[in-house]
Amino acid sequence: MLAPPLYAHRLGRAYGPDSSAKALAGALAARADGLETDVCLTSDRELVLLHDPLLSLGTTLDGWAHERTATEIAQARILDRDRVPTAERPLTLDELLTHAPADLPIQVEVKAHADPELARQTAAVVCERYRGGRERRRLELISFHSAACATAAAYGFRSRLVVWAEYAPEALAAWAVSRGVTGVSVEHFLLSERLVSVFRLAGLSVNTGTINDAELLARVSELASPDAVCTDRPAELRAEVLRLEDASSTTAIVDAEFVTAGSGRA
Repeated sequence: MLAPPLYAHRLGRAYGPDSSAKALAGALAARADGLETDVCLTSDRELVLLHDPLLSLGTTLDGWAHERTATEIAQARILDRDRVPTAERPLTLDELLTHAPADLPIQVEVKAHADPELARQTAAVVCERYRGGRERRRLELISFHSAACATAAAYGFRSRLVVWAEYAPEALAAWAVSRGVTGVSVEHFLLSERLVSVFRLAGLSVNTGTINDAELLARVSELASPDAVCTDRPAELRAEVLRLEDASSTTAIVDAEFVTAGSGRA
């Protein structure tokens, strides 16, 4: 089982705080096949990399991202998983694109808590800012908000809708194709051969995440062969997949030799 492309979730949260410069450095050192991060729109229409629009959930600031300026947010510090302030500050999308290799794919997930119009505006700002440059070719906009995905598709950007339920996949696929959305991201525990076949027959690519365990990745790959997988730890997961493959190959060889030896005795 060859591992599918591994994208660093939240820029590689095993290597540093969510979507931070430290996480990015770790993901690049790990030779991730792509990057995934979250983006929020600020009050001055800048784009900051935050998993949660409610600032108190991930930073030393309070309030909502869309109510603060980018300068204010840049002065905050990112919290670690124990909610302890770190030395890392939130990055902007411009900063990420400056420091990431030009050929590395980047998935940008639009975050706008229960606000489809804010999600649409965020997607529009991303597209307006980068539609005339080379960044357009490597950016893919993803979101739980269908309005954000449809907006990105209308601008000619690749877009991917995050799927959290398996009902009516034919209807979802038909909607995606009609809007120009190019793919779906399905939580790994929902993936099945039937679900994936519906999306693939519609011409949609299928990604999944977040997977950090080699055995889980092996099962998901066997069931669905996803086009890409999001993980917090791309280097470690890739190494564990190789070890799992080596162990399986060794077992197969030993079993074959045992069968051959048994046949000889007969």
